[in-house]
Amino acid sequence: MAVLNSPSLIRLFRARVIVLILTCSFVLCVWNLENKTPEISTELMTDQTLEYFLSQGKMQVKDAADIEWAHAANSKNKITEALQSSAHMIEADILLRSNDPKDPIMAHPPETDSDVTLRDWLKEVKASDKGIKLDFKSLAAVAPSMVLLDEVRAELHGPVWINADILPGPGGKATPLDPKVFLEAAVTPGSHGDVLSLGWTTGWTADTHNPGYSWEMVREMEAMCRTLRHPVTFPVRAALLAQSFSQLHWLLQQSDRSNSMRSQDVVSALLKHLILLISCSLDGRTFCRYSLTIWTGHTDVFVVKDLLPYRSGIDKTRIYYDLLDSQRTQLRGLTGY
Repeated sequence: MAVLNSPSLIRLFRARVIVLILTCSFVLCVWNLENKTPEISTELMTDQTLEYFLSQGKMQVKDAADIEWAHAANSKNKITEALQSSAHMIEADILLRSNDPKDPIMAHPPETDSDVTLRDWLKEVKASDKGIKLDFKSLAAVAPSMVLLDEVRAELHGPVWINADILPGPGGKATPLDPKVFLEAAVTPGSHGDVLSLGWTTGWTADTHNPGYSWEMVREMEAMCRTLRHPVTFPVRAALLAQSFSQLHWLLQQSDRSNSMRSQDVVSALLKHLILLISCSLDGRTFCRYSLTIWTGHTDVFVVKDLLPYRSGIDKTRIYYDLLDSQRTQLRGLTGY
């Protein structure tokens, strides 16, 4: 019995068990790839937003909750305020001007005109170290806007996010932008590093039951995104999250199932993918391609504590919180934050 209980033999037994488990796992992975998903991407499609602001000294820890947002910078005054603020990311809405010249302008419906065009807006932003989030409210505005954006990419310093609601979601009454047409226009040769912010149209009504994101909704979105080579963030409404944790957690877990590149040698591709994963982990970089961006409407009512499962159950680098200042303060003060 003393021999059987020898610490060295126990360690050897444990090591053999671990090797056996890893070997079986590898074989199962290869079998699944060969029989179910013969296409695998060896290209890392990572969101570099946090890394950028950490490198600039604008953040101290790798936590997406620390990103601050400036909203609706749709006028000359608003963009000036945003550039002078502590915000990391500046968000603005884009429409195509209804009268001539039909330029992309910074405006949110029902507004149809603005005192600043996208071209002039980009001239202001490119001199700063802030990131930008362009929220498209018009499908017609996407292609000409991407042309203007590509012209100044070399001069932009911060991250670029491209946002649109492309699928119907819980309580949504607005018509989403056609996903195929939007993505064809938004994905340009120069847009490889952009974060695609792809959401659902949603609604929220007081004093009634508001359904969350259904399995059908998240599966449809995942099918839409799985062949994209870009990092993707999913804007999700805070008031609808308490009943949606399982669905959204599942959606984030699909990050590693991209099949955008065909490989003739599945085993070789898998090994390359594992090597890249290990090297990125050692280098301290974020490896995740999918993330969530939690946002709220000004009149929405929700229990801030309901967001805690997203803090404890999901990597903190994978959830951005685009909330009101009072809600952010309350969230940070909760036990378990």
